[in-house]
Amino acid sequence: MIYIKKLVLEKPLEERVDYPYDIPAIHLLNELEFSSDITFLVGENGIGKSTLIEALAICAGFNPEGGSTYLRFNTYDTHSVLYQDLKIVRSTNRNTDGFFLRAESFYNIASELDRITDKDKLYRNYGGAIHCKSHGEGFMSVVMNRLSGNGLYIFDEPESALSVHSQLQLLVKMRQLQENQSQFIIATHSPILLAYPGATIYHISEDGFAPIQYEDTEQYKMTKLFLLNYQSIINKLLVDD
Repeated sequence: MIYIKKLVLEKPLEERVDYPYDIPAIHLLNELEFSSDITFLVGENGIGKSTLIEALAICAGFNPEGGSTYLRFNTYDTHSVLYQDLKIVRSTNRNTDGFFLRAESFYNIASELDRITDKDKLYRNYGGAIHCKSHGEGFMSVVMNRLSGNGLYIFDEPESALSVHSQLQLLVKMRQLQENQSQFIIATHSPILLAYPGATIYHISEDGFAPIQYEDTEQYKMTKLFLLNYQSIINKLLVDD
């Protein structure tokens, strides 16, 4: 199910100065289409993935630090002003659930949920007090218990909290939610998550945004190269003069 069809940057090109428009991909962005219900954004560190995903989430009604559209709190403002220049084009479908899940500020979400939510509701909706779990366990507890379907789910580098096994669990949960009328937009470095069948992948570079096939991504190619040649690569990097 597609709830967000397109993201449009309305600020005129000649007015795109200072941060975040000093990021080349953001400076060049005009429109970004979401033609499937699973979309990934990939690219190097600092290329603009998190900046864009954060602005998209704010435009969709989420708190900059994450959570549902009903979770409103503020720990420390770090988000850019990009959201002020963006417009979301929605489909005729309307989601009844939604969550913005980002590894960077997950501790803040966990703290707020533990603070404002009574014990019974925490167990019912989140699988228990989140701070009583490890980072990865808490992250997966939110995913497995809170996300119910018919939802818009925006993730920023979820693999940062997750083991390989947990990433595989996340793929299964994503398929269940996709089959239950959900849309995902995810910024990631994970070759495991990127393997999701039928997903749209956008590669972000200094030249802008371009669709890319899974096996053409750096995440796939570099991981495959390393796993097939790890000993020689380690020797070259760490042992050889």
